[in-house]
This record gives sequence, structure tokens and C-alpha cells, in this order.
Amino acid sequence: MAQKPSIPKGTRDFSPVEMAKRNYIFDSIKSVFLKYGYQPIETPAMENLSTLMGKYGEEGDKLLFKILNSGDFLAKADEQLLADKNSVKTTTQISEKGLRYDLTVPFARFVVQHQNEISFPFKRYQIQPVWRADRPQKGRYREFYQCDVDVVGSDSLMNEVELIQIVDDVYKALNINVLVKMNNRKILTGIAEIIGEADKIIDITVAIDKLDKIGLDKVNEELISKGIPQEAVDKLQPIINLSGTTEEKINTLKTVLAPSEIGMKGVEEMETVFSYLNSLEVETEVELDLTLARGLNYYTGAIFEVKALDVQIGSITGGGRYDDLTGIFGLKNVSGVGISFGADRIYDVMNQLNLYPKESIASTQLLFINFGEKEALYSLKALKQIRQAGIKAELYPDNAKMKKQMTYANKKEILFVAMAGEDEMNQGKLTLKNMTTGEQQLVTVDELINIIG
Repeated sequence: MAQKPSIPKGTRDFSPVEMAKRNYIFDSIKSVFLKYGYQPIETPAMENLSTLMGKYGEEGDKLLFKILNSGDFLAKADEQLLADKNSVKTTTQISEKGLRYDLTVPFARFVVQHQNEISFPFKRYQIQPVWRADRPQKGRYREFYQCDVDVVGSDSLMNEVELIQIVDDVYKALNINVLVKMNNRKILTGIAEIIGEADKIIDITVAIDKLDKIGLDKVNEELISKGIPQEAVDKLQPIINLSGTTEEKINTLKTVLAPSEIGMKGVEEMETVFSYLNSLEVETEVELDLTLARGLNYYTGAIFEVKALDVQIGSITGGGRYDDLTGIFGLKNVSGVGISFGADRIYDVMNQLNLYPKESIASTQLLFINFGEKEALYSLKALKQIRQAGIKAELYPDNAKMKKQMTYANKKEILFVAMAGEDEMNQGKLTLKNMTTGEQQLVTVDELINIIG
């Protein structure tokens, strides 16, 4: 007996109905991106590991899917490394490529490679799958889609404001209640300076970023395990637990971070962004959250994270400013800022809350019953006109029993069925049946279009 096929853990198949829902999400997000003047690009699923490694921190590097070299990939591998089972060093000899971990690093590579062909500031969006060798769990997959929007070649904080407006528009369109959390890596750097641990900024941000997942005690344990003294950890506590309005937090930070030039620069940037958002009356709530760190090493300024308010799930959108990312590839002094919408988590949220408009997931609106060759030809002529009017319609391909054809319509949740027999053809009309109410009426093709369209 043949073994039943399966798919890798952390991946999913999507049925036609599920794809209709996902396409509704993609189309809604894409329409907002286009409204703000962003252009689409695509990059390959795999990149050279030299492009990917070292951009996501030590933990991120471990989650990269590596691709074995073509042919006899062991031929050039060091025999001693193989004998020692040194997987880290052996991997560098047998694998030169990897699946992309996100869309931001490939985008930075794209900008550098095509810098003479694009105009700055360059505004792009990208909707493609990414892969992470993570432990699969609810809301966390090994293959998932990101919907990224970035602008590079501009230092203006107007870009941060625009990204918040995009978040506001997208989630209003999808009818999801969200909270936007913001922070600034310069503020975090300033905090590290004033507690006397400036050289531990990466360890501090990686640990703080886990606060929601593991709690304050575990975060403090991780900080101490990274060699940060108890005294410095103690100094960190009032800052992590800082509460109040955004204005109150900013005023407190102005005092606390006064000795740190970079910290004060971060506070100034946040104050500017929030003043613009208040003037524009953005509907979505935006709060300053000093525990927000986002673990990726390439962020240098504002950082964002979006939480769904009505469902327990991780962040559904995140991003920030990166001043040095293209510099890694040889293009200096090009600042960028962007955010990524996690399509798979948004999909899970919308499924839980049943937020899809009925028309968005309807496939066929109208089915023609097949009574035979002559009737089918008559139906096909009507179908041409009906489809030109923008109605999704089909003819059942076989002259099967009526019950079978009606069962097909019910299973596909088709709202209307059209029938053309001898009487209808003689009158140049169709019998239209509403599958919800059971009502039938004799109509012309134009009348049918008006009823369904």
C-alpha cells in the first residue's frame, strides 16, 4: 500500500476557499501600498548565504534554511571536519545558498545591485513567501508570506509617519482592531549607555524583546547570563516598567537620558513622529513602548510592532529604520525604513473573527445547467455576454442528472443557477433560480446581469 503523502511541518496547503480569503488580504494590502506610491518588485526565493548570514543576529542565522550545493556536495568538504561532525564549518563548504529569511535583506541587496537603475528615494512593496527553520506552533510557520513596504534613500521622519498611516489604512480596510507599539533603537542604545553597558546593547535588546513571551523574571535571568551585572539590571527595571501617556514617557526619558547624546536623539525623533500623528488624527492607537526592541540587528532608529486587540496572537506587523543595511553591501549613507505585514497571522486573525465580506470569498456567482449539446451551445453564447459584464459564471461541463449538477452548485456555494431548455430557447430567455430563496424567474440575459451584477 502506497504511503500517504504529507507536507513538511510548519507548512500548509490552501483550498480554493482559503486562497480566496488570502487573496482578499493580499489585494487589500496591495491597494493601500499603491495608493501611497509604492512600486512592486520580486527577488529570488534563494539568496547567496553571504548575502543572508550575519544580518539577523546569531539566533537568526541558526534559523536560515541552507541549500546543499548541486551535484556531489561532499566532494570538496574537509574530511577532518566531517569526521569531527563539525556541522557549522562543514555547512560553509557544502552550502552556498539559502532560502530567504525575510524580504528586507534581499531588498537591500537589490538596491545596491540596481542602484544605477532606480531613483531615490525608492519606494517599493514586495509580497512573497519567506522561510525560517523555527519550531512550528500556533501563529508561527516555517513557510509564510510577508507583505513588505519600504522606502530607501531618505532620512525624513515623514516616512515613519507615512508607514503608520499605511498601517492605519490597511487594518481599517481589513476591519481588524489593532494597537501600534513604537520605540527607537537610539533610545535603547541610550539606556544601555546610562546603565554602563553600552557594549551589551545587542544582548539587552534581544532579551528585552522577549518580555511578552517569557516575562520580566526570565528576561532578567537572561541579561545576567549574558554577563550584565545585577546593578545594571536593577537600573534597567524602572525604565522597562515606565508607564503613563506617551507625552509623560517622553518627558521622563528627557531627564533619564540627558547624559546620552544618542538616547536624546531617539527621544527627539519619537517626539517628532508623535506630533505629526496627533496633527493627522490617525485613528489607530499608537503608543510608545520602551520594552519593544525587535531582535533584528539591522534596526538603528524607529521600530514598530502591531498587535491584534481581539485575538491572542503574536505581532501581525513589524519593522523599523535601518541606516546601515545597504552599507553592508558597499552602498554607504543610504537610510531606509519599512514595515512587514505578516499575511499568515493576519489570515489566522481574520479566520478567528470571521471578518471576510461574503462577496470576497465567493468564487462562481452563476452556474448554467447542462441539458445537452444544443442547450449548452445556447448557454455558452449567453455566458460570453455575462462574463463580459464582470459576473463569474460557468457551465457544468457534462449533461449529468439535474440532482448532481445542483449538488455541485450547493457545494461551491453558488448563489444563482441558470437553466435554458426548449421553452427558454424559443423565447430567447433563461430561467434564473436563486439558490438561497428558491425563487425562480424567466429573464433575458440583460435582466439576469442586472439582478446578479
